[in-house]
Amino acid sequence: MTVAADIVENALLGGRVRLRQPARGYRAGLDAGLLAAAVAAAPGQRVIEAGCGAGGALLQIAARCPDAVLTGVEREVQAAALACANAELNGVADRVEVLTADVADGFRTLDRAPYDWAVSNPPFFDDPGALRPPAEGKRAAWMADDGLAAWTGFLLKAVKENGRIVLIHRADRLADILALLAPKAGSFAVLPVHPHADEPAKRVLVAATKTGKAPLRLLPPLILHERGGAKHTPQAEAILRGEAGIAL
Repeated sequence: MTVAADIVENALLGGRVRLRQPARGYRAGLDAGLLAAAVAAAPGQRVIEAGCGAGGALLQIAARCPDAVLTGVEREVQAAALACANAELNGVADRVEVLTADVADGFRTLDRAPYDWAVSNPPFFDDPGALRPPAEGKRAAWMADDGLAAWTGFLLKAVKENGRIVLIHRADRLADILALLAPKAGSFAVLPVHPHADEPAKRVLVAATKTGKAPLRLLPPLILHERGGAKHTPQAEAILRGEAGIAL
């Protein structure tokens, strides 16, 4: 199959996943890989991803959890079409569906039963005045028009009682994430993700259980890079290649 000039193909999980995505604009990267690594869906369990884009995390979850059934939700028509095509490309279209829908409209509009897992890499900013406006091709991925509350609200509605919620976001929004999820979820696990060991965390992976009551757990950090060393630390490289997961 010929790849269009404005589309590039990337290999993820050490080549186990082929992902076609726009040559310009937002492209799935490290965050999608970390999110997928934190999902441990058992055989037969159902997973929904809010804002799946071209399928970067969705298809890595499908590869890591070969007997799970997945649904991606994406409002951008081109990205949703790419996610569908990527599911076909990777031979998982029989258990991966992609819905063209807006997270802001709420989970109930999808007419689906609640899922075992609800996951997301929400847009990182919801205040246009907080940063220089991103390039138009990246705006939908970076700017949450309806705020982080709409995304956490979707995840809470999308998951069944005792189901798992997992998201990756900016470390400086951790307090907001916990506050938004806390009314209906608990048993939090927080994994700080640091660029280098001597730098503050830039990302956090947050897992929660709907109606969970266990105390919050702050996990040992994940360090992505070593000064003057390889591109990634051995732990990060093993995760991104699919040789290890992230237990939350």
